[in-house]
Amino acid sequence: MADLDTTPTPTPSPTPSTDPATESTTPDTPTALTPDEVGAMYDESGDLIAMTLGTAAIHVGLFVPHDTPRRSPSLIDLADLAQERQTDFLIDTLAPVADSDLLDIGCGTGGPTVRLAERSGGRVTAVTVSQQQLLRCRQRAQDAGLSERITFEYGNAMDLAYPDATFDAAWSIDCFAHLSDRPAGFREARRVLRPGGRFLMTEFCRRGTPPVEQSTAFARLWASPPPKPFPDLLAEVHEAGYEILQVQNMTPNMVLCSDFMTVLYNDRRAEIEERFGKEATAQTDAVMDLYRAFSRDHLAYYLLVLGAPQE
Repeated sequence: MADLDTTPTPTPSPTPSTDPATESTTPDTPTALTPDEVGAMYDESGDLIAMTLGTAAIHVGLFVPHDTPRRSPSLIDLADLAQERQTDFLIDTLAPVADSDLLDIGCGTGGPTVRLAERSGGRVTAVTVSQQQLLRCRQRAQDAGLSERITFEYGNAMDLAYPDATFDAAWSIDCFAHLSDRPAGFREARRVLRPGGRFLMTEFCRRGTPPVEQSTAFARLWASPPPKPFPDLLAEVHEAGYEILQVQNMTPNMVLCSDFMTVLYNDRRAEIEERFGKEATAQTDAVMDLYRAFSRDHLAYYLLVLGAPQE
């Protein structure tokens, strides 16, 4: 039950009546429109509203459950919610067995790693090449009370420091795009998997022939080589000796994510410039619109679930 405010409401004082004919107004005072004026506004601006609100209806949408959060959510909150839903979807897809040994290759700031440990009940080892990310990851594990089941380490996806057949399952979320030698990453992930183990990974692929400046913008923004076509990805998977268990095209959500990223960058640009400086912000200015166009017109995004052959 919602909390009720039981504070007595004061009785309003009588308001002196005014004569509409003599009541003064200023140019800044809004006045109620007539039905014809409201209709004229929609006749003139209806398409503009649809371009900024959506075409399904002309009312507020349901972006988050109505009962949470209590405060008004921001676009960042909505982006966080989308990432959390994606993490749960990936866990459901990987379907790790309870009490298993799991590997997170390119763990970022550790949120998905912690969620994987929470939901699977397994032991998770996670690697990243960022020292700053490691600090945040270890704090996340500590805050969640999972430091005994999660190990965060510095690690190179192309040269993993683990013995053969160490893990029951592994995943790599948006990490392989950074690799200078993607086939080496596939070989290493397979090497450390036990026979019959599963490897879930997500990857960006190029569609068509984009302008060079667009693919360069993506590479600069994400510190990655330009994406390759999807058939190249499949060829590398086969060469590494995996069995392909599942392929899913997740491009629509990737495109929407790039839209969100661009809008949030523009919305928070002054804050970004204050924190990171004018030079870094100007460099990012130069790639954001190109990156958004590349994502919309020439980028695809795939989920692959791969199996290590039984011996």
